[in-house]
Amino acid sequence: MISRRLLRIKALMAFYAFNRREDNNLRQAESELMFSINKTYDLYHLIILLIVELADMASDKIDQSLQKRMPTPEDLNPKRKFVDNLVVEQLRNNHSLNDYISSKKLSWINNPHILRILYGKMLQWDVYDKYVNSETNDYLSDKKFIISLVTEFFASSDDLNLNLEEQSIYWNDDMEYIIAMAERTLKKFSANLKNEVKLMPLFKNADDAEFVKTLFAKAILGYEKSSELIDRNTTNWEIERIALMDILVMKLAIAEIIEFPEIPVKVTLNEYIEIAKYYCTSKSSTFVNGILDKIVKEMREKGLFTKYGRGLIGEENSE
Repeated sequence: MISRRLLRIKALMAFYAFNRREDNNLRQAESELMFSINKTYDLYHLIILLIVELADMASDKIDQSLQKRMPTPEDLNPKRKFVDNLVVEQLRNNHSLNDYISSKKLSWINNPHILRILYGKMLQWDVYDKYVNSETNDYLSDKKFIISLVTEFFASSDDLNLNLEEQSIYWNDDMEYIIAMAERTLKKFSANLKNEVKLMPLFKNADDAEFVKTLFAKAILGYEKSSELIDRNTTNWEIERIALMDILVMKLAIAEIIEFPEIPVKVTLNEYIEIAKYYCTSKSSTFVNGILDKIVKEMREKGLFTKYGRGLIGEENSE
């Protein structure tokens, strides 16, 4: 499932896009937000499918070598560990993966060049060489290699990242999170489950789907009130001079604090400070942290938000 961190990032990107719109069409903006999230879920399936595609390419290369008029001893005795990998076979026949890929018409068929590039570089990868030459031949070693293929080889491939950016602008910030999702999925695989392993759902639960929709809508609807809060607590700054992304990060944080009483304030602040490190200027996280601390203090004094349950963690009246 897509993490709350990534949902917050998706809301931030959609919030930024909304601020550049001229029609202020909230319904259309919400639709674009959900489209972006669904595209991330497509990527999750494509990354898992990529494992199978690389194994199929390896199989094709072996077949081509065997058909040479004068095959070498190496051609006649190919290293088939990756082709015959038991986890790859499970993925190839996985019902959840195949159903989704089929319904969304997803494939790598229009990107054969990236498959060739990845395959060529995989052959030079030390982990691959060690795996195919190892005498260990069991399910656990197959699974360990596939997890490394995703978390090390895919994750560090500039070629793959560039290709994904070219395929969709919605995937520019997703790879780190998708790799983590794929890793958690693969860790659930075991020899006795065969084709029955279910892939992760789009959302952990209905609350997550409601979370991102409400966060986005309330940030927009509360735009003027949050602007007033920011303006009052940036006495040495005119709000027009503050970077737009800094403002949007703070507005989302304010909306989350107000609208989600079950989320502790500290959790919200930590999340948006971390997001500011990557999506704002180099000094933004310190600036955003300082301003949000002042805003939260004012909001507490004026009773502008309430917390209950887990949301009371860190609150003075939580005893």
